[in-house]
Amino acid sequence: MNKLAKSFVFILLIFLSLSLIFSAMSGLVITPEKISLSEAIQVLKEEQPMEVVLYPNKFEIVLNEEKTFVAEREPNVSFSETLQNFGFLPEEISALNIEVKGESSLTFFLSVILPILLPVIILGVLLFYSFRRANQGAMQIFSFSRSNIRLFAPSKDGITFKDVAGLKEAKEELKEVVEFLKTPKKFYDLGAKIPRGVLLMGPPGSGKTLLARAVAGEARVPFFHISGSEFVEMFVGVGASRVRDTFATAKKSAPSILFIDEIDAIGRIRGAGVGGGHDEREQTLNQILVEMDGFDRDTKIIVIAATNRPDVLDPALLRPGRFDRRVILDMPSINDREEILKIHSRGKTLDPVVDLREIAERTPGFSGADLANLVNEAAILAARRNKKNISQQELLDSIEKVILGPERKSRLLTKKEKEITAYHEAGHALITALLPGTALVRKISIIARGRAAGYTMRMPTEEKYMKTHSEFLDDLCALLGGYVAEEIKFKDVSTGAANDLKEATDIARSLVTKYGMSKKLGPISFDETEELIFLGREIATEKNYSEETAAKIDKEVFDIVNKCYQKTKKLLQKNINKLELVTQELIKKETLEKEEFEELIK
Repeated sequence: MNKLAKSFVFILLIFLSLSLIFSAMSGLVITPEKISLSEAIQVLKEEQPMEVVLYPNKFEIVLNEEKTFVAEREPNVSFSETLQNFGFLPEEISALNIEVKGESSLTFFLSVILPILLPVIILGVLLFYSFRRANQGAMQIFSFSRSNIRLFAPSKDGITFKDVAGLKEAKEELKEVVEFLKTPKKFYDLGAKIPRGVLLMGPPGSGKTLLARAVAGEARVPFFHISGSEFVEMFVGVGASRVRDTFATAKKSAPSILFIDEIDAIGRIRGAGVGGGHDEREQTLNQILVEMDGFDRDTKIIVIAATNRPDVLDPALLRPGRFDRRVILDMPSINDREEILKIHSRGKTLDPVVDLREIAERTPGFSGADLANLVNEAAILAARRNKKNISQQELLDSIEKVILGPERKSRLLTKKEKEITAYHEAGHALITALLPGTALVRKISIIARGRAAGYTMRMPTEEKYMKTHSEFLDDLCALLGGYVAEEIKFKDVSTGAANDLKEATDIARSLVTKYGMSKKLGPISFDETEELIFLGREIATEKNYSEETAAKIDKEVFDIVNKCYQKTKKLLQKNINKLELVTQELIKKETLEKEEFEELIK
């Protein structure tokens, strides 16, 4: 924007200058009406001119401010002699207001020289800027192989481990790196070699970049940041050159931290691509391997890389001597979520009665980035409601907005559609409440959000990292609850259950092929193996089982889903009164909270 403003001012000044010049020309250069000498003498006899201006080769007769005539003079004859020759008396000549002037140099310049010089000046300016841009382009060609690395210098108010909630084990692992950068002599005296590369592995939003910056903040060393995709170019060799430049820059500021974000963009398994474009990526990866293996023993540089796809990384990148320290970042637990919410609530005006513990309980599976977005959405919502602080209600509403999207109150359902949606969601909620292996119903709503006409919010009562076979089957029944409720009430089904059926089928197939939880097929994994990877997705797969086994798998998946369907149908028929009660209350209020729902089904 600054460059644009400067260019605009420059162009404006040029136009103003040209306007002033041409206005001066129009004011100084007089263009009177040209007449013959005899006509001029006739005008002098008949009119009473204000002024007669004599020039070396012409004379002007100024009748008034608006009308002027010009005529050529007789060569080698004075103006008075000319008048006398045409019959003017001496007293008539003396009565004329005659003024003698020479040719003005400015007028001559503006009328003769400037029309020739001005196009030359404009052309020169255009050529100057053209050559200047061409020189800049030539300089960019020479800097094409330079890396676009960004430096974050250490500061007193930089990010430290205190600004990273949770991730206790990850921080403990990285404290060794911090101590090495602060006091490397203690390690060298014992003959210890600190890991040269640290690989941060975790799902998106789990805090990989934040943790890397916290390491630099704790150690008070320069932090160089670059993305893996910035090394990749269409020209072979450019990426490798940028890698060399990146490591050379980091070495100049040692001790320092070099952080490569999304390293899977260039660190994928070699030989697994299609097309010549991957030759550039593989050369870039080879250069990274050489640079990391070529560190001197006393080089005080730590390379930290981050990825959420560790399964596709090349084995040479993970061997000892390169990224041999691997730190796994998990999704935050309930206590960690509460601490993260406190950190992101700094600087925001919260209501004194806000309970962040309840928000943490309602956000299982949320990453740190999700929680930051949640608090920000709550602040925006409070501002839209013209409130002076953020209340608990804004935070609760923001949970649903982050998960499902904003409310779509303009999407009006017909009376029939509203009734179908109410029975559908009531079926989900009732089966969830009746089965022990399912999560807790927190809220039921038939107000459209995102692409859903209604939703049942289910939250687990405790943090779980494993799931049993019976819990999977209970989840299957809960997913089929809406479909079965529609079938029981209306003797028909709608398209609203399409996503539920897809999810239920995926769970049933995973039970058989992935988790070995099928009694008929036994504890065997039939998961498909990836054969070829291109741009992060498999384009060819190979089944490690026969067509006969595939038919058995399909039959077992059908049996599991059908068994859960029959179980769900029996439960809803047995509790049809509760289903009707919840549905009618849902139609009336549109939203039921956990306490209201539990009171209805007691």
